[in-house]
Amino acid sequence: MRIYPTLFKLVFTPMDPEKAHHVGFWGVNTLRKTGVSNIGRKVLAPHPSLKTTVMGLDFPSPFGLAAGFDKTGAGIAALANLGFGHIEVGTVTGQAQPGNPQPRLFRLVEDKAVINRMGFNNDGAATVGPRVAAARADFDHEYADKTRPIIGVNIGKTKVVEFDQAIEDYLISTRTLAPQADYLAVNVSSPNTPGLRDLQAVETLRPLLKAVREEADRVVTDRRVPLTVKIAPDLADEDIVEVAKMAIELGLDGIIATNTTIAREGLGLTSDMNKVHEIGAGGLSGAPVARRSLEVLKLIKSSVGDQLALISVGGVTTGRDVQERLDAGADLVQGYTAFLYEGPLWAHHINRELLKIRKGA
Repeated sequence: MRIYPTLFKLVFTPMDPEKAHHVGFWGVNTLRKTGVSNIGRKVLAPHPSLKTTVMGLDFPSPFGLAAGFDKTGAGIAALANLGFGHIEVGTVTGQAQPGNPQPRLFRLVEDKAVINRMGFNNDGAATVGPRVAAARADFDHEYADKTRPIIGVNIGKTKVVEFDQAIEDYLISTRTLAPQADYLAVNVSSPNTPGLRDLQAVETLRPLLKAVREEADRVVTDRRVPLTVKIAPDLADEDIVEVAKMAIELGLDGIIATNTTIAREGLGLTSDMNKVHEIGAGGLSGAPVARRSLEVLKLIKSSVGDQLALISVGGVTTGRDVQERLDAGADLVQGYTAFLYEGPLWAHHINRELLKIRKGA
């Protein structure tokens, strides 16, 4: 019998979603501080047969936690102890910022979805960098005898920075975070920072990615930090193909597809549409974006083959969902929204289901 669904219904559902997030995050970190999650690290660790090598990095599982849950790098080790193969921190910006006014996080429980307009609230690159470095050091000690979880860092534009200064803003984060991260993800696809998605246009994205790639290579000389770009599901198919081809041309390592969607129609939502429209602007994530996310994955795979690592995210809930993405060409799969609905054992359940699928059970 699973306890979390009842806990979610009785405790978290009546609570403001952002407050519930902080309470849950506090709980995960508290378990680590008390030593309980260290036991979890051993019990919930992915089976060795799930290990996969992507972008030159060894991941203990192909399933990881997408950016958005740990925006500040404050819970990396505690989250990894739950069984995620990688934790993507962020989005982190060059300057600390509070994000958009509250309320800014909304549940669509009937659809197992979330609408957010958080606005990259985070502590800034200078503060997050040492936390990532400390987590990597902890991993080197705690996972000395096995494959350790991977730490990615997702970087974005500071809201107050003008569009024509965006590249330098991303380079501030690159200089600070590339030496600490296992890989970097350039986020140009959140709908909650004004003008950010304009950076997805090839003519503006090309110089940005080129500059970040060169800066990462300049500041990290003892290894090559893999670089990915995260794109929106709302891009036209032809634009997605152009971005993928450009990523190859620039020597990027992968694409993360996809971010949240600004769409509301055509998603098959069962929630009251009056409520949905009342919530207003923001990116929608969760089960309703699964179809488009899978379409984008297949489109990129058919266009570039094995020339890029593909990280699929959007609407993943079960181990079978994850395996479907892997079968469709993904090298790694990420989730986030279902974590809120499924609870702290979610990654463990997915890893266990993946193992059963691979054994033919």
